[in-house]
Amino acid sequence: MEKKILPAAAMEKILKKAGAARVSVDAKEALKDILEDIAQEIGEKAVKLANHSGRKTIKAKDVKLAAR
Repeated sequence: MEKKILPAAAMEKILKKAGAARVSVDAKEALKDILEDIAQEIGEKAVKLANHSGRKTIKAKDVKLAAR
């Protein structure tokens, strides 16, 4: 299994900013897993866009376009 990179504390901050009074460990892990999966998909699309443009460098416009 691959190592996850987003910290649980950041997930708690996001959920509390959204209005949660308390956040369970399971909720933090679930959000982390979902966000990392989405980020992986966006990253892969951004790489394809950069490669299609003849670049090795991923630019912000690649990420923004991939997130659509």
